This record gives sequence, structure tokens and C-alpha cells, in this order.
Amino acid sequence: MNPAVPTLVIGGYLGAGKTTLVNHLLRTAKGRRIAVLVNDFGEIAIDADLIIGAEGGVISLAGGCVCCTIGEDLIGAIETLLARKPAPDLLLIETSGVGLPAAVAQTAGLLAGLAIEGTVVLMDAETVQGAADDRYVGDTVRRQLAQADLLFLNKTDLLTGSALLECRAWLQTLNLSAPIIDTDHNRLPAALIFSPLPPGDATHHHAPENHAPETLFETGVFNPGGPLDLDMLGTRLSAAASGILRAKGVLTDLSGERRGVQLAGRRWRITDPGRAPDGLVWIARKGGRFPTA
Repeated sequence: MNPAVPTLVIGGYLGAGKTTLVNHLLRTAKGRRIAVLVNDFGEIAIDADLIIGAEGGVISLAGGCVCCTIGEDLIGAIETLLARKPAPDLLLIETSGVGLPAAVAQTAGLLAGLAIEGTVVLMDAETVQGAADDRYVGDTVRRQLAQADLLFLNKTDLLTGSALLECRAWLQTLNLSAPIIDTDHNRLPAALIFSPLPPGDATHHHAPENHAPETLFETGVFNPGGPLDLDMLGTRLSAAASGILRAKGVLTDLSGERRGVQLAGRRWRITDPGRAPDGLVWIARKGGRFPTA
């Protein structure tokens, strides 16, 4: 049986920066075969120099990446992508600007060939509060924010210092459970989307490949050398105080079984370990503490 394809849902209201993020990820794929599902090609402007061909509802991109339309059948579009040889290394599903990411993730999660790793929602720092307070679309915007596992406050460069502080203060009043990460032009560690590298390819406390200041994030590898209570570890990893944003790897539980562990924001789960090496790779805000005890 082929391993399940890691899948992320990308949401956010109109103008939040989803198109820019997808193009950035395609440009930084570095050999990863990324498949992107969009509602309509007109909704996402794939950079022209990345396109090498198009046939039907599929655009072939550089490096083995592809972009496909969802149309009216999300499950059918996913099955078409999963049937490709070789299968994609990562699937990104971009919701429409007025879509609810949780509904998309729930539908996609019905397929055994996918592993939903989380939902990323983007916000336009300059307009998010106005959109959330709008009498017509405010409920949709607030539901999008509440359904995120990771929230990116994008376009922070458009705000003055005081306006940015006001925006952050307003977001605090929403009591959102997901970590909020500031960014401009989607400059962020690729590992937050792609998930950290396997333990054999990562270096403890080495700053992740990214275009953001290296002082903002750090990575590490956790190798306990013995069995752990994974439920307790997952609870501690997902606590806000840990500062851990993403984690992925294989650990041994108290029964002696190898288990996959996956974290995105405040969501964590136990997965099939597959053939991944032992150890857990994590990425955190600078100063984050891995909860080893």
C-alpha cells in the first residue's frame, strides 16, 4: 500500500494572500512534487515561468508539480491526483475566499489515500478586522479564523507599528486557539507548510530554510531513547506555552510500538509511522521549549 499523501488546506478571505503563498511554495519546493487543488484557474495566478504545459483541468508545473481544478467534485479531483505516477509528495487544497476550510478538510479526510496535516488560514493585516466586522461576510471570516490550526497574519508591512499592535490586540479578543504568526509577502519558514525534514536530515537548533529572519524561529530533533506516554507528550506539545508550531516524526509508545506523531499548531495526532526514521523534528518560535518532562 502506498503511504498516505500529506495534505494541507489553505484558507483565508479574499485578498489575504493565498495566491502569493502558493506561488512561493511552488518556487521553494526543491524537488518536492507538490499538487495544488484550486476551485478555478481564474482564482489563482500561477507564475507563468512555472508552467510547462496544460491539458484539460491539469496544469503541469516545473519540478513535477501540478495544479488541478476542483470543479464540482472535490473527491474526484483528489482521486485523479492520487492516480498520477509518481504520486505527489504534498497536496495543497486552496479554498475559495468565502469557503470554510473545515468543510473541505472533512471531505478530503474521507479518502484513505490522504493524511490531513492541518489547516492554514491567512489574514490580511490591513483589512481583516473590517472584514470580520462586516454585516454580510463577517460571520464567514470569523469562522475561517476559528477553523485554523495555524494563522498567518500577512501583509504586516502595510501597517504602522501602532496599527499592527491594535490589530494584534483585536485578534486577542477573538480567543482563537491557533498560533498567530506575523509575515509579510509570505516570508516564512518552508517547514511550517512542508513539515520539518526527517530526523536524519535535520540539525538540532539549525534555523530552517526560509526567507524570514532567522532569529524568529528555530528547529530541533527530539530522540528520547525509549518509550513515552505519547498522549501526554501530544498535550504538552500542543500547549501554547511550548511555542512549538510544527512537529513530525516517529516515537515509541509505552506498549513498545512505533507511532507517527504529527503536530500543526494546536492540533496533534498519532499516525502510521511508515518507514520514517525514529525521532521527532520540531519547529518553534525562537525561545520555544520542547516539553521533555
